[in-house]
Amino acid sequence: MQTICAFDRLIPGRGVAALLGDGTQVAVFRLLDDSLFAVSNRDPFMHANVISRGLVGDRGGEPVVVSPLLKQAFSLASGACLDDASAALEVYAVEVIDGEVRVGARAEVEAVA
Repeated sequence: MQTICAFDRLIPGRGVAALLGDGTQVAVFRLLDDSLFAVSNRDPFMHANVISRGLVGDRGGEPVVVSPLLKQAFSLASGACLDDASAALEVYAVEVIDGEVRVGARAEVEAVA
């Protein structure tokens, strides 16, 4: 796990981009209820690192981020694109330890039937 920043530096309802040690860009989101999510920052449709700038909300109670480019909604929990089942974001493990946000290896996400 890699330390990204202090938890209190994240603005609820907004995302930030972070660079992991292996060069991977992740988008870290703090929601209004203080839950955290980390997904790939790379939009799978436009191949640009912009997901951290997307709008955060929910669709049917599921937390989502909407890409700022073509407006596809992605589940923050599973990474699945809710508008096109052929695309998804990688999901990363994220936790807070001693007030610091830490992001690690890709999380194992159960397939949704």
